[in-house]
Amino acid sequence: MKKIKYILSGIFILTLSAGLMAQGPPNPPGGHGGTGDEVPGGNAPVGTGLFLLLGMGAVYGGRKVFKLKH
Repeated sequence: MKKIKYILSGIFILTLSAGLMAQGPPNPPGGHGGTGDEVPGGNAPVGTGLFLLLGMGAVYGGRKVFKLKH
């Protein structure tokens, strides 16, 4: 009985996921491409987050090396 439940739930999930992937992409934002090449997303600052991520990774790695030596 459990095997039938697993098979039926697998078929259901595969059928559901295939239907969700069949949707088209959303419409672009209103002001995009109207007066020139406008970047979608509002020009988010990527550099700050990248430096924070690299810094936290360096601190985490340094801590791991420090604890490994002691």
